[in-house]
Amino acid sequence: MLSVINSKLWFYKQPIDFRKQIDGLVVLLADQLNQNPTSGQIFIFRSRRGDRVKILFWERNGFWLLYKRLEKGRFKFPDISDNQLELNSEQFHWLLSGLNMMEHRPFPAIHPTAFY
Repeated sequence: MLSVINSKLWFYKQPIDFRKQIDGLVVLLADQLNQNPTSGQIFIFRSRRGDRVKILFWERNGFWLLYKRLEKGRFKFPDISDNQLELNSEQFHWLLSGLNMMEHRPFPAIHPTAFY
């Protein structure tokens, strides 16, 4: 599962039918979004009520499907303008923490060339 740390993260902004399991999400990704479900990228889906997310990704020889349901409160999702949004790891953590991921800015990346 450590291979997902550097994977691309895609958030599907349209609410999905949460009865969909792995096969239904794979068909959605391949047929409607033109994404390769076995690419190793992480795909995040939201519920209509905003209190649940599903995360799908492929690892070596099979799919992982993670599900989070909030017992109280709602996730802060971005407005629906496009179907997909690429997230960075900070935005992903902010989303799962209940923060508005579109209002926060991560620290800029630093690429040092000299060390002490």
